Amino acid sequence: MRIQLALPEMELTRLLQRQLTALFVFNSPAEDEALQAGCAYAQERVAYSFQFHRNKYYRRDGAVYFSPFQSSQYAIFLYYAAYYLGQQAATESLADRVYYLNKALNGVDLYHQTVLPAVFGLDHPVGSVMGRAEYGNYFSFMQGCTVGQNNGLSPRIGENVCLMAYAGVLGNSHIGDNCILGAQALVIDEHIPANSHVFGRSPHLIVRTKTAEIMRVRSERWWFATE
Repeated sequence: MRIQLALPEMELTRLLQRQLTALFVFNSPAEDEALQAGCAYAQERVAYSFQFHRNKYYRRDGAVYFSPFQSSQYAIFLYYAAYYLGQQAATESLADRVYYLNKALNGVDLYHQTVLPAVFGLDHPVGSVMGRAEYGNYFSFMQGCTVGQNNGLSPRIGENVCLMAYAGVLGNSHIGDNCILGAQALVIDEHIPANSHVFGRSPHLIVRTKTAEIMRVRSERWWFATE
């Protein structure tokens, strides 16, 4: 997929270098090559992921568009860069700094050892923490959301799941495909069937199940790969 960049590729890398140097430590030129590789990987990932976003800010002149000055886009880019660097012991320290930078700039906790899907989105995600879980594609979340363990067990989240503001999924929970967790909904160690709108807090959840077509329309976030 063709991608249009708000900054040339090398200038994007230099921007990240300056940010790391200003807030933490960046060992140039020793870490230049690793950071360039991380940025190249992140660019490939956002080029793929952003083609499915319906949000008008993710497309320009018929091409996928990426700007580091759009904070939601930059948060996703920095996650992918940190994830790439975190896969190798030699660059794990740099991954930690890129992850920390993302948290400092964008207020979202996307640790580089958390495996987020190939297609995911976020809207003004300040205060959200995405922990270890199985995430399906077309996952999205908003501010104040939490996904994480409970008693050492992690959630499984299906495709096209949306967490509205301050929603959470914890522990041995399974969220089916095409689900929306309403604002402040909290699911702990429960199974939610596919195509459901969820309200309330465990163990007193209100689960309203609809058709897959209705729930896909309600999400209004994605161009699905099958469309």
